[in-house]
Amino acid sequence: MVDIEYVYATLLLYKAGKEISEENLKRVLEAAGITVDDVRVKSLVAAVKNIDIAKVLEQALVAPVAAAPAQAAPAAEQAKEEKKEEKKEEESKELSEEALAEGFSALFG
Repeated sequence: MVDIEYVYATLLLYKAGKEISEENLKRVLEAAGITVDDVRVKSLVAAVKNIDIAKVLEQALVAPVAAAPAQAAPAAEQAKEEKKEEKKEEESKELSEEALAEGFSALFG
């Protein structure tokens, strides 16, 4: 899981019009007094290359806050587990988008 500070640093670089690179991200984090985890930096930079940050920001600003879902029935849980198994390849990209969306929601919503 990506720490929210990493997402904020990414957003700061994006908003400033700077390249979102490992070096730039490390500099922002270090300037904020955060101990940098190189593995997290590398994974975040790799994930962000596949994401349209402007689109994610737009969706985060427009999307209403969702209420907590009601507890699902056991059959529904089993169906969810089956779907999860089919989507393992997409998991890393989705996780990155979800982490960014959470960061954006924390900033704007």
